[in-house]
Amino acid sequence: MAYDVDGERCDEIPMTQTEFHHAKPIYENRPGWTEDISGARSVADLPRNARDYVQFLEDISGTRISAIGVGQDRNATITINDLLV
Repeated sequence: MAYDVDGERCDEIPMTQTEFHHAKPIYENRPGWTEDISGARSVADLPRNARDYVQFLEDISGTRISAIGVGQDRNATITINDLLV
Protein backbone atom coordinates (compact mmCIF):
# COMPACT_ATOMS: atom_id res chain seq x y z
CA MET A 1 0.00 0.00 0.00
CA ALA A 2 2.82 2.39 0.89
CA TYR A 3 6.28 2.64 2.44
CA ASP A 4 7.71 4.40 5.46
CA VAL A 5 11.06 5.90 4.50
CA ASP A 6 12.80 7.43 7.52
CA GLY A 7 9.48 8.45 9.08
CA GLU A 8 7.88 9.77 5.89
CA ARG A 9 5.10 8.04 3.98
CA CYS A 10 5.94 7.21 0.37
CA ASP A 11 3.06 5.97 -1.82
CA GLU A 12 5.39 4.68 -4.54
CA ILE A 13 8.42 2.40 -4.55
CA PRO A 14 11.43 4.43 -3.37
CA MET A 15 13.65 5.44 -6.29
CA THR A 16 17.11 5.68 -4.74
CA GLN A 17 19.06 2.75 -3.37
CA THR A 18 19.36 4.45 0.03
CA GLU A 19 15.62 5.12 0.26
CA PHE A 20 14.88 1.59 -0.92
CA HIS A 21 17.04 0.08 1.83
CA HIS A 22 15.44 2.32 4.46
CA ALA A 23 11.89 1.60 3.30
CA LYS A 24 9.54 -0.33 5.54
CA PRO A 25 6.24 -1.54 4.08
CA ILE A 26 3.00 -0.09 5.38
CA TYR A 27 0.27 -2.68 4.99
CA GLU A 28 -3.06 -3.73 6.39
CA ASN A 29 -3.84 -7.22 7.67
CA ARG A 30 -7.19 -8.52 6.49
CA PRO A 31 -9.27 -11.44 7.80
CA GLY A 32 -8.83 -14.57 5.70
CA TRP A 33 -10.98 -17.60 5.05
CA THR A 34 -10.51 -21.35 5.33
CA GLU A 35 -13.40 -22.48 3.14
CA ASP A 36 -12.69 -24.18 -0.19
CA ILE A 37 -13.67 -21.66 -2.87
CA SER A 38 -12.77 -23.79 -5.89
CA GLY A 39 -16.43 -24.53 -6.59
CA ALA A 40 -17.53 -20.89 -6.42
CA ARG A 41 -18.99 -19.61 -9.68
CA SER A 42 -20.37 -16.28 -8.49
CA VAL A 43 -19.31 -13.67 -5.98
CA ALA A 44 -22.28 -14.71 -3.83
CA ASP A 45 -20.72 -18.20 -3.54
CA LEU A 46 -17.61 -16.75 -1.85
CA PRO A 47 -17.23 -16.53 1.94
CA ARG A 48 -17.95 -13.10 3.44
CA ASN A 49 -14.24 -12.38 4.09
CA ALA A 50 -13.37 -13.18 0.47
CA ARG A 51 -16.08 -10.84 -0.80
CA ASP A 52 -14.88 -8.15 1.59
CA TYR A 53 -11.31 -8.64 0.33
CA VAL A 54 -12.39 -8.16 -3.29
CA GLN A 55 -14.17 -4.95 -2.28
CA PHE A 56 -11.07 -3.81 -0.35
CA LEU A 57 -8.88 -4.34 -3.44
CA GLU A 58 -11.29 -2.35 -5.58
CA ASP A 59 -11.36 0.46 -3.02
CA ILE A 60 -7.58 0.82 -2.63
CA SER A 61 -6.86 0.43 -6.36
CA GLY A 62 -9.64 2.76 -7.49
CA THR A 63 -10.70 0.29 -10.15
CA ARG A 64 -13.17 -2.54 -10.56
CA ILE A 65 -12.08 -6.17 -10.56
CA SER A 66 -13.28 -8.07 -13.60
CA ALA A 67 -12.35 -11.66 -12.73
CA ILE A 68 -11.45 -13.75 -9.70
CA GLY A 69 -9.52 -17.00 -10.03
CA VAL A 70 -10.72 -19.64 -7.57
CA GLY A 71 -8.73 -22.66 -8.70
CA GLN A 72 -6.34 -24.20 -11.22
CA ASP A 73 -8.86 -25.04 -13.91
CA ARG A 74 -9.51 -22.55 -16.70
CA ASN A 75 -13.18 -22.65 -15.76
CA ALA A 76 -12.41 -21.84 -12.13
CA THR A 77 -12.95 -18.14 -12.74
CA ILE A 78 -15.66 -15.83 -11.54
CA THR A 79 -16.35 -13.02 -14.00
CA ILE A 80 -17.75 -9.89 -12.38
CA ASN A 81 -18.66 -6.32 -13.36
CA ASP A 82 -19.19 -7.40 -17.01
CA LEU A 83 -15.80 -5.89 -17.93
CA LEU A 84 -14.74 -8.92 -19.99
CA VAL A 85 -17.97 -9.32 -21.94
